[in-house]
Amino acid sequence: GSGGFRKRKHDNFPHSQRREEKENVNPSSALMTSFKSFQLELDTRHDKYERLVKLSRDITIESKRTIFLLHRFTSAPNGEEILNESEVKLDAVRRKIKQVAQELIGEDMYQFHRAISPGLQEYVEAVSFQYFIKTRSLISVEEINKQLIFTVEDREETINTTSNSHDKQPRTWSLKVTPVDYLLGVADLTGELMRLCISSVGNGDIDTPFELSQFLRQIYDGFTFIGNTGPYEVSKKLYTLKQSLAKVENACYTLKVRGSEIPKHMLADVFSTKTELIDQDEGLS
Repeated sequence: GSGGFRKRKHDNFPHSQRREEKENVNPSSALMTSFKSFQLELDTRHDKYERLVKLSRDITIESKRTIFLLHRFTSAPNGEEILNESEVKLDAVRRKIKQVAQELIGEDMYQFHRAISPGLQEYVEAVSFQYFIKTRSLISVEEINKQLIFTVEDREETINTTSNSHDKQPRTWSLKVTPVDYLLGVADLTGELMRLCISSVGNGDIDTPFELSQFLRQIYDGFTFIGNTGPYEVSKKLYTLKQSLAKVENACYTLKVRGSEIPKHMLADVFSTKTELIDQDEGLS
């Protein structure tokens, strides 16, 4: 009838006939063998992708902990201990990155780039933050990639095999941080430098904010050369970078104009108030 359900094509065949057709499929045929190989390849790739996502999550967590530790540098009585402890944490992060490099041996990294990109960005942020505290300069992507070259011996990779002369031959591989990951990590670094400025002012350090202001201005000028020609993620973070620069410059303005009349222990409160006013004017809070 007009109100009935439309009959599907396979409904014209009885269930017994369809069952017989399934039973008659030869599992060892060339077509079935090809589909099984495709299934195995896709399952293997999916499992590797999930393992990389978990490793990237661990790298992100450990990198964040390193950044939180480095923020104690300005208030710690012995800053060298903080730097040494941060180096130990970064070595642990690099061991995680080593596992990522092992997973990507013989693979095209860009097929799995989305899985590992968040962790690499956070690692760049942590390494560049530590490098700035040590040298007051920006680490290059080449220097970061030099730290991500790993060497092991074959005997570490071959278990339950007979030892021979080939077991002692070193094997090296590396994981390169892409230019986009580097730029995104540096863009996130500016937020940490803005927080470093706040803590420095709270500790009575009135020289660091002016150094940070000049450094952030150079980074911002570099990003403006990229403009809208770069990746979408880079241009999106340019706005946040501009806000961090504005907050640091306003802190320097406050210190320059009113620094002599405000006690040092109250400078951080004045700076925090100025930061809240900037956020309200920009519609950020």
